[in-house]
Amino acid sequence: MELEPFPYQDGDTALTGLVARPSGTPRAAVLVFPTIMNPTESVRNKALALAEAGYLALIADFYGEEPTSFDHARELAAGIRGTPQDYRRRLRASLRALATIPEAQGLDFAAIGFCMGGQAALELAREGAPLGCAVSFHGLLGTDLPAEPGAITARILVCHGDADPMVPRSQVIAFWEEMDEAGANWHFHSYSGVKHGFTNPGPTSNPATAYDASADRQSWAAMLELFDEVFG
Repeated sequence: MELEPFPYQDGDTALTGLVARPSGTPRAAVLVFPTIMNPTESVRNKALALAEAGYLALIADFYGEEPTSFDHARELAAGIRGTPQDYRRRLRASLRALATIPEAQGLDFAAIGFCMGGQAALELAREGAPLGCAVSFHGLLGTDLPAEPGAITARILVCHGDADPMVPRSQVIAFWEEMDEAGANWHFHSYSGVKHGFTNPGPTSNPATAYDASADRQSWAAMLELFDEVFG
């Protein structure tokens, strides 16, 4: 099974997603938002795992280019997150791209994401995108546009490392309160002692990040169980 390039646009910006197709009829279509580094090997493997589980998956392209370093990625991310409206426009473009894949016709949709991508999945849910589920893995939980009451129609699952220095407990509690005020149907799984980036087994020099095999397994299983519940 291989990932296939899938070109799409956000205005004048050319983007290239990566599609993972299941061997049979897809159960649902899943938009996969990558990390700030755009598609990494870990994210590619997650998309392939979705296809193996029977889902059509599209890895979104945040920038239209590949970062050459973490500092470069931060510059690119700042460029698309200059205003929350611009950021969400880029995210909506990716969801529209997923909807144009022929195999996605008639399917229900989900969005998942990792790190910055987790925030992206939640941003789509906050504005009421037509998603059955939105799942964040070690994602940022803050937003400049909190959800309005009744806006969120997606089931929400957040998988969070409790020792993540990028998402302190104050941000966690603010997120809980936002979800309650919005009337969202949300689950929040917190893993003690686990840092940021816990699904990525690759090497890291960032002391804020660390792979955790147990949290990786349990969070992925939780997502698949929620998909079973929502998509049948």
